Amino acid sequence: MAKKNIVDTVISGGGHVVILGAGASIASTIKNPEPSGKQLPSMDNFIEVVGLKDIVEKLPPDLRDSNFENLYSKLHAANPKSKEIQEIEFRVSDYFKSMKLPAVPTIYDLLVLSLRSKDLIATFNWDPFLYHAWCRNYNCGDSPQIAFLHGNVAIGYSKELREAGYPGKHPKDSGVYFEPTQLLFPVTNKNYNQDDFTIGQWELTKDFMHSSTTKRLTIFGYGAPSSDVEAIRLMSEAWGDPSKRNMEQVEIIDIRPEEEVRKQWDKFIHPGHYDYGTNFFDSVIAHFPRRTSESWFCHYLPITTEDAFIGSHPIPKEFKTLQEMWNWFKPLIDQEEKFKAESPTK
Repeated sequence: MAKKNIVDTVISGGGHVVILGAGASIASTIKNPEPSGKQLPSMDNFIEVVGLKDIVEKLPPDLRDSNFENLYSKLHAANPKSKEIQEIEFRVSDYFKSMKLPAVPTIYDLLVLSLRSKDLIATFNWDPFLYHAWCRNYNCGDSPQIAFLHGNVAIGYSKELREAGYPGKHPKDSGVYFEPTQLLFPVTNKNYNQDDFTIGQWELTKDFMHSSTTKRLTIFGYGAPSSDVEAIRLMSEAWGDPSKRNMEQVEIIDIRPEEEVRKQWDKFIHPGHYDYGTNFFDSVIAHFPRRTSESWFCHYLPITTEDAFIGSHPIPKEFKTLQEMWNWFKPLIDQEEKFKAESPTK
């Protein structure tokens, strides 16, 4: 009965923002690896994993660095149009754009299916996993909005149409080319106002974070490196003073110690209003899929004790096929469709 109450309860309000970092992509493929065997690199092993060592070995000693972001910044400062910069940008894009999700359900699939159109997933990752998961689950209920804060190999942008699309795709009716989005920024000058696409992605994210209807913020596998100080500033300004967001709940999914990540995200958290877990399946998203806003309202603002959620409706940890996964989510989606039909203005 408790699970049925959760499935059947649908409201129109609320909102949930999820910020993704590299840890989310790693978590999504750690059990079911990328089909071709490609690794997701860190900035410290990036040069070896992506295959840039031959370029680096030919550089003057003062331009070399074992950390990829530092290396790129040095090269950019020396000559942003150099042949080395161009070759690095080509290889980075080529490495990531050929990546694919495995054919079986992943955490990215579960994440996309567990949120709705009133929610937003914003990613800092270059890999195409979020986009692929969003596409292959698009017809299974209404989907969350997605934003790519550092560009993405699966996304291009047309200045003429002011629209995003698959890179290089030529619409039949216009022949417009979707320019690949910029992936690399010098670490010392990450300017998120330098092109229309990036500006739009950040504006969408900031609008969601600033909105009074957004009651939940989840930070999944994002380490907030020192190179992203501008990104943290923009998000913090959008979220606002945590003392004035005394009802919002922040959730952190991270394998690092709780004390470390709690301190790192302190400027976003009202005292006591945060949750911490090391695994996606520990999260409110996994315990209340497609009902994260409902769980917030029923926890903090129940009209009667009967309105409060009892227990949870956790996603199973094992789905053998996409169809099995879709079948599990169907009762939740059916209730949403019923709610829309009965309350068309909502």
